[in-house]
Amino acid sequence: MSQYNVAFIGLGVMGYPMAGFLSRAGYATKVYNRTQAKAQQWAAEYQGQACETPAQAAENADIVFVCVGNDDDVRSVVYGENGILSALKPGAILVDHTTTSAELAVELGLAAQKQGNAFVDAPVSGGQAGAENGVLTIMCGGEQAVFDKVSPVMDVYAKQISLMGENGQGQRCKMVNQICIGGILQGLSEALLLAEKSGLNIEQVVETLKHGAAGSWQMENRAITMSQGQFDFGFAIDWMRKDLGFCLDEAKRVGLTLPLTQQVDQQYAELQQQGLGRMDTSVLIKAVAKDQ
Repeated sequence: MSQYNVAFIGLGVMGYPMAGFLSRAGYATKVYNRTQAKAQQWAAEYQGQACETPAQAAENADIVFVCVGNDDDVRSVVYGENGILSALKPGAILVDHTTTSAELAVELGLAAQKQGNAFVDAPVSGGQAGAENGVLTIMCGGEQAVFDKVSPVMDVYAKQISLMGENGQGQRCKMVNQICIGGILQGLSEALLLAEKSGLNIEQVVETLKHGAAGSWQMENRAITMSQGQFDFGFAIDWMRKDLGFCLDEAKRVGLTLPLTQQVDQQYAELQQQGLGRMDTSVLIKAVAKDQ
């Protein structure tokens, strides 16, 4: 399996360690990043080649992975004379780890198919820590045969990889994931405020409850920092609002209203207006406290 040539496009806080796991697993790895210095830094740290364009990275690759910011960022590295598709050899697979719209996933699937390639939308959950520790959850959309080829490769940085259906279904599963996170943070914020006002020891509360039915990743990893007012880390609300926008658009498409998701999205919008857009999503507790 390590005979595959792979490329990784986008070396942010997620992509950098993910590409590193591929290299350390023995895959011949080429990388591209919009900021060239970051690609050079990666190549110095790992065994691999830094490339000047996405096309150069994709040339001769069996699988090309992408992890960038949003729909427009993905299009900027996939299309055009220096884009991935211009250089993909016949039969190669494009895998997008970016959280995007489902519509983009379908679009990319058709574009890849048109030129004899395959595409898998594969958004991830687990955050920077999950990427650095190789324990991401990956939700995929694509054909079974293609999934069977790429999943053993992605396994080097994942603890759970699932095929959810055709192109777009991986992104729709990620939407469900983000709605769950928003709801949990809303409830956790209210719970921590009550615990504080009631004179409970927050660390003791968390240590007790995380082992029971109220336990969650957010409680275990964010409750203490939320109670301490620490938010300068983690998954920024700027990105969460992008993701919740996809959720609300999909809900509208299928005829649903999502009142809690709409409320959380509005609270995040208010926090953005206060200049907190780069803070971790757990900063939601500030908006909840303000409403009391």
